[in-house]
Amino acid sequence: MTAIKGLEGIVATTSSISSIVDGVLTYRGYNIDDLAEHASFEEVAYLLWFGRLPNAEELQSLQQDLSDFAAIPDKLIEQMKLYPQDANTMAALRSAVSALGLYDEAADDMSPEANEKKAIKLQAQLPTIIAANARIRQGKEPIAPKAGVSIAENFLYMLRGEQPDETSIKALDQALVLHADHELNASTFASRVTVATLSDIYSGVTSAIGALKGPLHGGANEAVMKMLSEIGTIDNAESYIQEKLNNREKIMGFGHRVYKNGDPRAKHLQKMSRELGEMKGDTSLYDISVLIENIVTGQKGLKPNVDFYSASVYTQLGIEHELFTPIFAMSRVSGWTAHILEQYDGNRIIRPRAEYTGLTDQKYIPIDLR
Repeated sequence: MTAIKGLEGIVATTSSISSIVDGVLTYRGYNIDDLAEHASFEEVAYLLWFGRLPNAEELQSLQQDLSDFAAIPDKLIEQMKLYPQDANTMAALRSAVSALGLYDEAADDMSPEANEKKAIKLQAQLPTIIAANARIRQGKEPIAPKAGVSIAENFLYMLRGEQPDETSIKALDQALVLHADHELNASTFASRVTVATLSDIYSGVTSAIGALKGPLHGGANEAVMKMLSEIGTIDNAESYIQEKLNNREKIMGFGHRVYKNGDPRAKHLQKMSRELGEMKGDTSLYDISVLIENIVTGQKGLKPNVDFYSASVYTQLGIEHELFTPIFAMSRVSGWTAHILEQYDGNRIIRPRAEYTGLTDQKYIPIDLR
C-alpha cells in the first residue's frame, strides 16, 4: 500500500449530486452558471435533495416548510447566551447545531422520510442560529424569523433588524447558490464519513462544520478580508502583494486543487462585488481586489477562487468578517445534507487504510529496565 497525501486524485465514492469535469461545476447536471443566473437558493436546495428542479407547487411547499421550521428552541437561545462573547463563530455554530439534535425527538429516526425532514429543518434553522449568535455577541436580543420570505431575505432581516433592499437580497441569494455544493470537498467528506457509521444527520453536519472551520477550507474568505483590511487603500495594494510574493507567502483566495483554469464561481462574485460597490457609491474594495487579481494572476498564473470576491461581497452587505464562514455553512448545509441522504442510501462504512511508517520489531522491556 502506498499513501496518497491528502487523498489527491483518489476517487473515494460515487455521487449523482454535483460534479467538476474539465473545470465545469454542475449540480445534478445543471451548469453552475445557469443556476447562478436564474435559480433561487430554495430551488437549488430542492434540486440537491430530490434530484430535480421543483415545479411551482413543490417550491411553494418547500418554502412553507422552511418558514415553518425556521424558529429555534428558546432553550437553545438561552444556551447560546452562555457562550463566551468572543468565541469563534464557527465553534459557536458547531456547538449550537450539535445541541439542536437534542431538541429533535426524531433525531435518531433513520427512516428516509424523517431524514429528509431533518435536512429541511437544518437548512431552515442554521440561518436563525447564525443571526441569533451574531446579535447575542453584540449584546442584542435575537430577532425571530419572518414568515413567508426567502432564506436570504430572512437572514439579513434577522441580522440587521430591518428590511433589506432587493439588491442585497439578490446578492446574498446568488452567493448561497454558488456555495451550495462542491463535489467531495473536505467538509462534505467529513459528513459522509460520520454518517457512514449510521450516526445521525446532526452528527454528520456537526462534523462538516468542524472541517469547514479551518482556514484551508471555509475560513479562506475571512483571511481574504483580513488582507484587504490590512491593505486599506488601492495605493498600498501593489507593494503589499509584491512583498508577499517576494517572500513566497500564500495569497489567500487564489488557486484551487480541482480547478486549473480558474474557479467558475468567481466571476459571478466579482460581478456582484462591483454591482454592490456601485450601488453604495464606493467601489474601493472591488478595485483593490481587481488589482490584486491582476498582479497574482500575472506573476503566478493563479486565478481567484470562490473565496476571493465573496469577502468583498459580504463586507458590502454589512456583514461582519466573523460571519463569513458561518454564511458559507448556511449555504453548504444544503449540499452536506444531500450527500448525507445519498450516503444513507446504499451505505457502506468508510474505512480506508494507512501506510505504516513507524518502528518495527520492537520488544517489550520491563519498566524497571527502561
